[in-house]
Amino acid sequence: MTRPQLEIADIFRHHGQQWRETHQGHVSLNQLKVMSAIEHCRTQVLGGHLLHCQACEYTHISYNSCRNRHCPKCQTSSAKRWLEARQAQLLPVDYYHLVFTLPKEVANLAYYNKSVMYGLLLKVAAETLLTIGADVKWLGAKLGVTFVLHTWGSTMTHHPHVHGIVPGGGLSADGEHWVSCKSGFFLPVRVLSRLFRRLYLEKLYQAHQQHSLLFFGNDEPLEDEELFAQWLTPLRKKEWIVYAKRPFAGPKSVFAYLSRYTHRVAISNSRLVKSDSNNITFRCKNYRAKASVRYRTMTLDNGEFIRRFLLHTLPSGFHRIRHYGLIANTGCKKNLVKARQLLNVVEVVPENKDLVKEKSIKQEPVFVCPKCGGPMVINEILISQLKPRAPPMKLVN
Repeated sequence: MTRPQLEIADIFRHHGQQWRETHQGHVSLNQLKVMSAIEHCRTQVLGGHLLHCQACEYTHISYNSCRNRHCPKCQTSSAKRWLEARQAQLLPVDYYHLVFTLPKEVANLAYYNKSVMYGLLLKVAAETLLTIGADVKWLGAKLGVTFVLHTWGSTMTHHPHVHGIVPGGGLSADGEHWVSCKSGFFLPVRVLSRLFRRLYLEKLYQAHQQHSLLFFGNDEPLEDEELFAQWLTPLRKKEWIVYAKRPFAGPKSVFAYLSRYTHRVAISNSRLVKSDSNNITFRCKNYRAKASVRYRTMTLDNGEFIRRFLLHTLPSGFHRIRHYGLIANTGCKKNLVKARQLLNVVEVVPENKDLVKEKSIKQEPVFVCPKCGGPMVINEILISQLKPRAPPMKLVN
């Protein structure tokens, strides 16, 4: 008999309360909400359904999921729909995988300014790519890119960077031609890195002048504009990492890779190895080592593991996935139609439209019996045990 898979929820249920008590005053409301959601995910606390199979008479209780975007067990269906939508937009050209990374000094400041600095990271990476791509010296085309924000490394340390997938070409300035990049070469990484560094530091300085940044601990002196300008000076000479490489297995593999990270953070349950009263062991990668010895395990105490996981809690309402250029939401459909025309893509029309329509109308059962595979019906609704929050009462004199 196989042992059940260890989950993040198990760790939070066993050690979360003690960690919260130990770190009172140092945990944000968003982090507390994430912990609560994961702890209660797919338990009787959130309610559920009593399901019955009419074929084999099997009865099963299905508890509701928390649907929190930080939960490793949830959002699987959302990630699948996202992947299908992205693959439906693929063009018959080479695709390239890009990564824009913030240096350590900037990343430390970004932890306390997530909305501002993560937002800048996405916007500046896109502006850099679109600007260099539009320059006739390099390509002279309007590009389209999908960026996904990651804030973690393999060991769950704070490591903000964005992954992008971009076709190797774009529409000409007049929109009447498709301009392809050289085979096997997209855009010069050094040029992208220089512009990315300059634009990000310029906009970061503007954010400081607008008093949009917060400073704590050793960074408090940086509230002074002159000291902040001095702090920026060495960053203008530091190499900022930009990675661009054609995916070996094709664009679909990169989208599949990105889809595993679009609707969760930090670590998946499959990487957890074991947990005891003091420590948690999980699998990770050492990217500096050779491929044969790259995979290893790491052991952290329970408190440090929880702290690292919660480092990656995103601000409420922050959009981690963004599309720019040709595939920006406003003109995506029109631009893709034009690109397919210029690339001579022939759409396949089904021979029997009625048959396709009939199949599309036919719906798969929502709940499937684990015993016989037949459809299951809901016999009873199990009410959530969580009480809804009431609005604050007005005091009457």
